[in-house]
Amino acid sequence: MRKNNSDYFADREYDCGEKINILLENDLPDFCREFFIGIQSRTSPLTRLNYAYDLKVFFRFLVSEIKKFSGRRIKDLIVSDLENISSFDLEFYLNYLTCYYTDDGRQVKNSENGKARKLSAVRHLYKYFFKKGSLSCNMAERVDTPKIHDKEIIRLEKDEIPALLCAAETGGGLGGRQESFHKHTKIRDSAIIALFLGTGIRNSELVGLNIDDVDFANNSFVVTRKGGNRVILYFNEEVGGFLRDYYEQRLSNKAAAPDDKALFLSLQNTRITTRAVQNIVKKYSGVAAPLKKITPHKLRSTFGTQLYRNTGDIYVVADVLGHKDVNTTKKHYAAITDDIRRKAAAEISITDSDKNK
Repeated sequence: MRKNNSDYFADREYDCGEKINILLENDLPDFCREFFIGIQSRTSPLTRLNYAYDLKVFFRFLVSEIKKFSGRRIKDLIVSDLENISSFDLEFYLNYLTCYYTDDGRQVKNSENGKARKLSAVRHLYKYFFKKGSLSCNMAERVDTPKIHDKEIIRLEKDEIPALLCAAETGGGLGGRQESFHKHTKIRDSAIIALFLGTGIRNSELVGLNIDDVDFANNSFVVTRKGGNRVILYFNEEVGGFLRDYYEQRLSNKAAAPDDKALFLSLQNTRITTRAVQNIVKKYSGVAAPLKKITPHKLRSTFGTQLYRNTGDIYVVADVLGHKDVNTTKKHYAAITDDIRRKAAAEISITDSDKNK
């Protein structure tokens, strides 16, 4: 497998492509290759890989659960077989997704979100071949998407934010091996936590940062957004302090490979992984907010919440977070309005008519 630590996103795209090819070779009908080539220009490699995983589940369901496909091999299925699938079969598939077992006996459960995502992959498959004229009807359109119930949005409260930074800086509350490693990682970990809290970037965006992406003269850095767009984000002096301390340490690291341009490194002096960053956040949030399951995305939610509270402008929040659809932003951040509702209630008086003018 090709590895080029200086270009995280190119490596990720390459790895996705390799995994898709393996799935096409072993786990998907041959006609799916046309589908993945056809959607290549308008989808990201990561999106296509997720489609491939979801379609693998769908075709496995067909040959194992639907009588008319009993005894068929997945590799022997052809496009016209999709026309033999009824709307009831697809509804049965959604029910199957609630809880099923993989070939190796592992149990898999899906929430409404998981079911909706897997149905979306099937819908895109039907839509593609219907548009190409390979299917006479698009049966997947007749199946309703599962109703998605709003989940409680978990984020850090104002007093928990400095507590998280303090845990990263001091290591207070850590124990055992975590405490012994802390002296080697505290500057890096503090910069990572500060960057999440101060800019709201995604985990993959942070991991993909290179040394030359940071411009301290303008307190800015360049990130690669979903879809590959490169945009400039800014950080304040407080975040800059944490970032400068680590930046200097990173530049002085003689153990790093000369051609490795990654900003954040692991203890093995290779580009840090998204899983490692998740563990860093989990470790310190376990001290600062032990009753909450905090992830890098929850820190992104924390930033979005703070920005919305300070600006009251949902469009600013959408732009900074890189949301293409402001409705996504509204769903996650305009709902934080306990304080806004309190303020609205305080503005209304039932005894003072002058106040209501």
